[in-house]
Amino acid sequence: MSEEKRPDGEVEGDGAAEPSSWQPPRKDRKAIALIAALVLAAIFTILYAWRLPPFAGRFEQTDNAYVRGRTTVISPQVSGYVSAVSVRDFQQVKAGDVLIRIENRTYHARVEQARASMLAQVANLDNSLQAERARRAGEQAQDAAIRSAEAQLLRAQADMRRADALVADGSVSAREQDQTRAALRQAEAQLRQAHAAREIARQDLRSVTVGRGGLSAAVEAAKAQIRLAEIDLDHSIIRAPEAGQLSEIGVRTGQFVTAGTQLMFLVPRDFWVIANFKEAQTSNMRIGQPATFRVDALGDAELTGHVENMAPAAGSEFAVLKADNATGNFVKVAQRIAVRIRIDPGQKLAERLRPGMSVVARIDTKGDR
Repeated sequence: MSEEKRPDGEVEGDGAAEPSSWQPPRKDRKAIALIAALVLAAIFTILYAWRLPPFAGRFEQTDNAYVRGRTTVISPQVSGYVSAVSVRDFQQVKAGDVLIRIENRTYHARVEQARASMLAQVANLDNSLQAERARRAGEQAQDAAIRSAEAQLLRAQADMRRADALVADGSVSAREQDQTRAALRQAEAQLRQAHAAREIARQDLRSVTVGRGGLSAAVEAAKAQIRLAEIDLDHSIIRAPEAGQLSEIGVRTGQFVTAGTQLMFLVPRDFWVIANFKEAQTSNMRIGQPATFRVDALGDAELTGHVENMAPAAGSEFAVLKADNATGNFVKVAQRIAVRIRIDPGQKLAERLRPGMSVVARIDTKGDR
């Protein structure tokens, strides 16, 4: 076997094998599957975010949405000068906390005046009761007078019978007979007079009884006036109707306020979202569907909720001036349907929500109901 010496000094034999070509290392099947899964997930994420098929139509979104709450106007029910302001701007209060005090000396005096009026009406009623007892006693006296007159009439009638019998035999003169007859007529007149007096006494008693109803009503009216005066006195202290946070205080000590004057606002911790969707977007919306909303004031932070209810009519139906579309140049305008979204409890960011905040609401129309 011959050997040749190459220029580099190496000896190359006749039967030396040629070097093999380079091949990349074979990949593991698990790695390939993982890469494919990541690619598919990225594709589905893009389709979901851009609402492309197969996710098209599943979500309905609107930026015409706002946080709502029960904003209560605090106003006095009585007029007067403010004697004390017990709260500060944006303060948290509990139900029953004193907010404003109104000068109440006038209302104290009205309570005392109402009580004095009631005492006078009670005295009038007591006088009526006493008058009734006196009238009943007078009626009993008239009954006794009637019985006395009846007895006198019976005696006069007996004397008249005896006088008529004695006149016949001459024992009694005609003059005595006339006197006896006159006594009889007088007894009859006295009986009629007694009956008339008793009727007068009965009518007097009845007038007292009838008048007592008016006096009793006057007593009840006086008691009602006391209650009204006490209510006005109580309203001179304005208290928080429920727990919540106050707005800026719009009243100062010494200011004169009247009933209905707007003093401040109270906002309880009871919020929800009102989203105004186009009418075509509500075709598949149902109560109970899940919803999400992003809040501009919270850096587009996302919170969750559920559809609680839907408006019974389009917003245009509640407008004071309704559009008149009965013209030849009619242009169809998509109407808006308000959807109320209940905010799910237990979300920490929900504590920072305030009524009036703008949100972007999205409803999953194919979610659980």
